[in-house]
Amino acid sequence: MSNKAEALATATPDGAEQQHSLEPLQLRQVFGQFATGVTIVTTGGVDGEAVGMTVSSFNTVSLEPPLILWCIDKKTGCFDAFNQCEHFAIHVLSQEQSELSSLFARRGVEKFSGLDYHMNDRGVPLLHEFCARLQCTLTARYEGGDHLIMVGRVDSAHTQDRAPLLFHRGQYARIG
Repeated sequence: MSNKAEALATATPDGAEQQHSLEPLQLRQVFGQFATGVTIVTTGGVDGEAVGMTVSSFNTVSLEPPLILWCIDKKTGCFDAFNQCEHFAIHVLSQEQSELSSLFARRGVEKFSGLDYHMNDRGVPLLHEFCARLQCTLTARYEGGDHLIMVGRVDSAHTQDRAPLLFHRGQYARIG
């Protein structure tokens, strides 16, 4: 087993355990079987600049209190801005926004140039086009291997009547 491979035990029909090794590429393919929505998460940087990235690891946690979570790779270029933020916004993208998702997934490009957005009173950039938008206050950070798990309390939420953009098997998808 390589250094990057992990052991996984699964039960056989007779109850015996069987060991498997998981390579990162194999695990990525398995995770890709789970269709997810696509979001752009935004925050204000240390110098007040607009910061954002595409995220598919987003989920609801609780209705009371209203909590969500999302995960950020520690190697991401904007990690420091999100690791230091107190407020952020989640924008659930519509199926017409695959190009915007791709833009915010790239490194080293000006993501907000020419976009329709404004900064809220907490210094968080808010996109004007979305399926849903959640403005949040960070409540907790948890270590999650090579990612940091960010938990936020939803302070406000808005929707627009649009079909969501999905991600499945490494590509964008639409609800049929």
